[in-house]
Amino acid sequence: MKYNTKKTLSYYLRAASHYPFSGLSLVLAAISSTVATSIIPLYFKDLFDVLSAGAPSDSAVSRLFGILAMIIGLSLLEWLFWRLATWAAIYFQNHVIIDLSNSCFAYLHRHSVTFFNNNFAGSLVKRVKWFSGAFENIADAIVWRIVPLVVNIIMIITILSFRNRLLAGAVGLWIAFFLTVNWIFTKYKLRYDIARSAAETSITGLLADTIGNQSSVKLFNGYWRELKRFAASAAKLGEARRLTWSLDMYFEAVQGLLTLVLEVGIFYLAIRLWQQGLVTVGDFVLLQSYVLTIIMRVWDFGKTVRQIYERLADAEEMTIILETPHEIQDLPAAKSLKVPAGRIEFKNVDFAYHQTRKVLKKFNLIIQPHERLALIGPSGAGKSTVVRLLLRQHDLTAGEILIDGQNISEVTQESLWQNISWVPQDPILFHRTLKENIRYGRPSATNAEVLAAARAAHCHEFIKNFPEGYDTFVGERGVKLSGGERQRVAIARAILRNAPILILDEATSSLDSESEGLIQDALNKLMVNKTVIVIAHRLSTIRKMDRIIVVDRGGIIEEGAHDDLTGKADGLYSRLWRMQAGGFLK
Repeated sequence: MKYNTKKTLSYYLRAASHYPFSGLSLVLAAISSTVATSIIPLYFKDLFDVLSAGAPSDSAVSRLFGILAMIIGLSLLEWLFWRLATWAAIYFQNHVIIDLSNSCFAYLHRHSVTFFNNNFAGSLVKRVKWFSGAFENIADAIVWRIVPLVVNIIMIITILSFRNRLLAGAVGLWIAFFLTVNWIFTKYKLRYDIARSAAETSITGLLADTIGNQSSVKLFNGYWRELKRFAASAAKLGEARRLTWSLDMYFEAVQGLLTLVLEVGIFYLAIRLWQQGLVTVGDFVLLQSYVLTIIMRVWDFGKTVRQIYERLADAEEMTIILETPHEIQDLPAAKSLKVPAGRIEFKNVDFAYHQTRKVLKKFNLIIQPHERLALIGPSGAGKSTVVRLLLRQHDLTAGEILIDGQNISEVTQESLWQNISWVPQDPILFHRTLKENIRYGRPSATNAEVLAAARAAHCHEFIKNFPEGYDTFVGERGVKLSGGERQRVAIARAILRNAPILILDEATSSLDSESEGLIQDALNKLMVNKTVIVIAHRLSTIRKMDRIIVVDRGGIIEEGAHDDLTGKADGLYSRLWRMQAGGFLK
């Protein structure tokens, strides 16, 4: 199992270093407050020494009031420093958590399509949330527990050494032994904490997957199967959780025995020293106060260290993602793509999703500026792969793709996508308003331009019937709209974007005949003065394309206009056309 605790901490320290003043103020305030707390018992020692010295006198009472004033003053200082620490913590932790969340979002979304295909959305959300949440828990543990513990130990050992070195040595040895045992146990338990975190990620991903496919679960009678699968995952998580909780329980029992040894042993030693006249009654008060403080702090230390490692285990999976290089990256000297004409060329392109599945072999294709090209072929022939490679969702195995003579691997991905409008087969919308979804194609567009694009894509006809019109929220992934309505919104988005290259991936597949006619009219206007690539299974939608490319077995097997290809009786296109012609010829 891979551990990345040091790397996780380095991410946290890097984010925290952006706020040095508030971070340093937080630590110094916590230290100052703990110092005041450690000094107060000294005055209680003096108080009881005076009380036990003999009969009350004016000088004794005056001294007692002086000691009480010092106790009050130190207590107020302790209160003030804790308030300052709390104020600094609110500012410091909040800003660091925001930065960590932003960093995770930014890095995560730079990963490739393959990465997201291999990971559940729910588990990725959990990893980002737990990564920033772990910092909050770790920072709290360090500031409110570890720092006071260290300061308390230093102060207590120092003060006790002035009173009696034997007492100080005994307490110091016990603390060293206790903390060492805690550390060893915590390191041992880390592997089980990471296993528990992985089990929680697994069950989160499974839950998200079934919720996202709840219709299939119902309609394919998968309820009991999925329940059984979830129960098995929950049982695995339960076993991992039971093991970690049991380890904690066993160790707390050991801690209890060790604290009992300290209490009994230190007071036995103190009584012996009192017999010899080496300690006073006030020293017993001081010792009792410090023993209680030590027990409280070191007992808490065991839990604190384990909690820190548990949170590091929670953050582990996101750290792995942050340490995973992006599959597709811009070159250091990448320039912005310029598209004055829109000529696209595939030169000797090879591509394989993995070693055993080669999709394209020595693929060559030139698409002239403003040409309308259709890609057709059997399922799995490589049509969608051609488009994905043009969008640089995958890098080539060999060869190159040029747009107006510029290799797309040598330009920035952002500039590449900026020059391409894409209408997918199954558009996925944001759970935002219709206006925001359409404007996503060009965020700077005015309301009037959004409305014009919606009218051109024939969205306005159904949007105007919603009570909230363009301010209607479409639901997660656009579920409140029909498939055809979602597709029209996607087309409106492409119309608004108005990029020089247009890709239509089955852009009318979800429309009824009437809607298809309206959208086809909108698309014809959209295609003007653009280089267009259309992927289609319904051949009726591509009859008017300038050129049709038939792709199969990793290459181009036929190309030409519709009439030319249908004239080849033994051609694949002609065969597909005859199969679909019934009902489409009109």
